[in-house]
Amino acid sequence: MTRNIFAFICLLLTGLPAQAQQPTKIPRVGFLIVAPLSTFQSRTEAFQQGLRELKYVEGKNIVIEWRSAEGKVDRLLALAAELVSLKVDVIVTGSGTVTRPAKEATSTIPIVMALDNDPVGNGFVASLARPGGNITGLSSISVDTSGKQLELLKEIIPGLSRVAVFGTSTNPGNAQALKEIELAAGGFKVQLQYLDVLDPKDIETAFQAAAKGRADAVLWLVSGSVTRPRRTQVLQLAAKSRLPVIYSNPAWVEDGGLIAYGVNLADLDRRAATYVDKILKGAKPAELPLEQPTKFEFIVNLKAAKRIGLTIPPSVLARADKVIQ
Repeated sequence: MTRNIFAFICLLLTGLPAQAQQPTKIPRVGFLIVAPLSTFQSRTEAFQQGLRELKYVEGKNIVIEWRSAEGKVDRLLALAAELVSLKVDVIVTGSGTVTRPAKEATSTIPIVMALDNDPVGNGFVASLARPGGNITGLSSISVDTSGKQLELLKEIIPGLSRVAVFGTSTNPGNAQALKEIELAAGGFKVQLQYLDVLDPKDIETAFQAAAKGRADAVLWLVSGSVTRPRRTQVLQLAAKSRLPVIYSNPAWVEDGGLIAYGVNLADLDRRAATYVDKILKGAKPAELPLEQPTKFEFIVNLKAAKRIGLTIPPSVLARADKVIQ
């Protein structure tokens, strides 16, 4: 009897403290972007909102390691390696430009893409349905976007017949986007003039070629890595040439561009949180199908319209999600 009591006491002394010394592990997530965090605020807030909806509170039951390359693409690989060294549980990437160095930095830590315009073409996943590796997330591909952009230009510009498409042929998503635009252009009986912008020095040349080709408008597909530091120059050239330009990213219109129609990027960031949640609960990225956009936004800048002498029809303004007066 005494021996049994002694054994029971030993169990209490050795077992209970050991259990007490095993606190719940707080997950650590890396969030990596190119742009300065100050210019990415709406998207980081959307990601945080997505986490809150899933009952994650930063600093309480989840840690987020925010990393920005401050616009310097060549810093991304070192920042990705830093997140790997911190042994984060998941890395969230803000664009395809960021996903590539993250992929180079690790083949084991799960990577969630907040967006990518061609994840298969970029070599990040085997297919949208079965990614097959350590990368999953959201694709910004949408077959409806280009057609809608041309439709808006057609409504805004009477007699629209020629549209210059500014793109970057070295961007893997460029070819697919161009196919969609060509298909839409056939339906609207619009002729296209494709102009390749591979380097910042090509921007002014492209606007000159569009004017010489008597383009009525410009559809902007240029890779962000080419124009990220030259946005002001682009907007000035658009105003100088008096060419209406439609962008996919609303940030261009916020900075003075004319119109934007495209995927709601903040919604993709919010939805990226659901992937983080699933992975933290044991799901494998290889088996998590990529999702595509479900929300879009249309923004008009009336100041920009006035600068080039363009009147936006009330029927178009009525459909805009935001009108900058």
